Formats: sequence, C-alpha cells, structure tokens
Amino acid sequence: MTAARLRHPRWTPWLYLLPALAVLVALLVYPIYQLGLISFLEYTQAQVSGGRPTSFQGLANYATLLGDGEFWRVLLATVLFAAACVLSTLLVGCALAVLLTRVRALPRLLLMLAALGAWATPAITGSTVWVFLFDPDFGPVNRVLGLGDFSWTYGRYSAFALVLFEVLWCSFPFVMVTVYAGIRAIPSEVLEAAALDGASQWRTWRSVMAPMLRPILLVVTIQSIIWDFKIFTQIYVMTNGGGIARQNLVLNVYAYQKAFASSQYSLGSAIGVVMLLILLAVTLVHLRIVRRQGEEL
Repeated sequence: MTAARLRHPRWTPWLYLLPALAVLVALLVYPIYQLGLISFLEYTQAQVSGGRPTSFQGLANYATLLGDGEFWRVLLATVLFAAACVLSTLLVGCALAVLLTRVRALPRLLLMLAALGAWATPAITGSTVWVFLFDPDFGPVNRVLGLGDFSWTYGRYSAFALVLFEVLWCSFPFVMVTVYAGIRAIPSEVLEAAALDGASQWRTWRSVMAPMLRPILLVVTIQSIIWDFKIFTQIYVMTNGGGIARQNLVLNVYAYQKAFASSQYSLGSAIGVVMLLILLAVTLVHLRIVRRQGEEL
C-alpha cells in the first residue's frame, strides 16, 4: 500500500468512479440542465434561426402548459395506459413464471428462449412487425379472427389496445425471468407443505408464493412503471405519430409534437421537466424500497 493511499484512503473509490461520473455528466446531467434552462425561456423557431433574441419567461411556459386542457387529457391517458401495461405485464409475467416451474426442461427452455427473443427485439422492429400483423389489408390476424378490413389504428381504444399488446409482448420476459428466479429460491419444503395441505395452485400463489415474493414484485412493478410511463417508440410508430386527430398521444409523443412539429421548444422542454419530476418521484420510491429490503436482509 502506497503512502498516498494511506494518507487519502477516501479518495481512492472516487478515482475509480471518475470515468463513469464524467460520462454521466456528459450524457445525463448537462442535457437535463439544458432541458430545464430552455423550459424557462422563450425558445421557438425564431430564436433557433437567430431572428429574435432569447428572453427569460420564468414560469410562463409552465403556466401555459398547466392551463392547457390537452396536456391534462394526455397526462391522464398516459397514466391509464401505463397502468394497463404494468398490470398486464405483471399478470402475464407471473403466470408464465409459475408455468415454468410446472413444465419439463425442454418446454421450459423453449419458452425461455422465445421470451428472451421478444425481450431482445428492438422496439422499432417489434412495433413494425405488429403493425404488419394487424394490417387490415395484408395482416394475418384479421383473416384468422374474421375481422375483414377492420383497422385497429382507426379507433382510439383499439389503437391503444394494439400498442398494449406490443408492449406486453416485449415487457413480460423481464417479469417472468425475475419472478421465476424468485420462485426457485423459495424452499421446496414450503411448497410441499402447501401441497400436502391440499392448497390449489391459485391458493398456493396467493397465500405462499406472493407474500414471499413481495420484495421482487415491488421492484418489477416500479421498474415497469418507469418503462411504460415514458413509452415513445411504440406509440409513435404504430399510431403514426399519435393517432388520428392526436387521439393516442402520451406525454413523450406530446412533448415531441410540441417541440419539433410545432417548433415550441420551450413548451416541449417544460413537458420533459414534468415527466422527469414524475419519474424521479417513482425512482425515489424504488430506491427507498430497495434500501428497506437491504435493511431487512
């Protein structure tokens, strides 16, 4: 051990973290700073092109945003859509995790490979494939279901349902694999005791597995909330930018429309800051749960 390390032992970990911190500042902290700064300015196409000087607006952009009825409609749609995605993902992921414990090795391997393949598929690729599958003219789904030329993206709720299917398809593997790992960690004696008592599979899950898997279920729930709340690619690709008459907008797409389609960069930045604050609150809850679990262990 060198004399320098003996004199300054506290600085050694920070020296190892310095490269990662530099990358985080460049890729995360500085963009967030710019996002917050623009949200307090008048920043439109006129300022970008240099035709008009930038002026400080204070909270005027936020007041405009909070006074816009469309913002609250989009926020409500985002919350409800994210909740539906999270609930569906948890139900399907947990059901398949239990199924993995009931089937033989080969079916389990095939299901795991199929799920991980869906998980590894890029969002834009998966969205394009799902649009083709449900295409009213060439897609096989309408033919199999006998729906004729029914357009899934025409109606508001059917378009949201179509996007939900795609989000579910690419999201359930995370829940399935995580919960399956948790189930495998449950002592076999506990499950055998439940079986000897005559408990059904549903009763075993509700009364035995779910309470023991509660920390894992909380973590995957919060992770799913963070991922599903900030969905952009699936909505933008599958509804062609937000649906007919902007009926399928979520906050991420709404911010994009304001910033780049309408050249209202300051309003788009304000929407981004609001999303950041919401997700920061969810992340703090996540960290608190993780910390509490560590203390319990």
